[in-house]
Amino acid sequence: MEEIQGKRRLPKKVGDRVHAVGRRKSATARVYLSEGEGTITVNRRPADQYFASYLESEEHLEKTLKQPFYVTGTVGRFDVMARVRGGGYTGQLEAVRLGIARALTGVTDEYKEPLRKAGFLTRDSREVERKKYGRRKARKSEQYSKR
Repeated sequence: MEEIQGKRRLPKKVGDRVHAVGRRKSATARVYLSEGEGTITVNRRPADQYFASYLESEEHLEKTLKQPFYVTGTVGRFDVMARVRGGGYTGQLEAVRLGIARALTGVTDEYKEPLRKAGFLTRDSREVERKKYGRRKARKSEQYSKR
């Protein structure tokens, strides 16, 4: 399992769990996937409780986090334990989703194709552009006054 394809490491087996890393913006999620009844734990708290203060509806959380399971048809088969650092809630949520998708490919290679087609194995590389001096934000400048 721990082969190196090009530069990318494949998901790693740690005991009875599969370990993978997901990133988005400045958030990093270390995801551990194991056989179970479908509970998702983020930073030692249930996912709905961890993200509760940020989300308006739990449907968004369900949709985002469980999308890889719906695509592979494995809803309720795996427990997820994720440790997330950095970023805001959107970055953390999508980092966990990428970690789950990568970990599922470590379970069996059959899941790789549907996850790839759905776009869950592609890392979203967009980052916040840095602020430049003499400007209000990254690109916004002072208002021009002719007179």
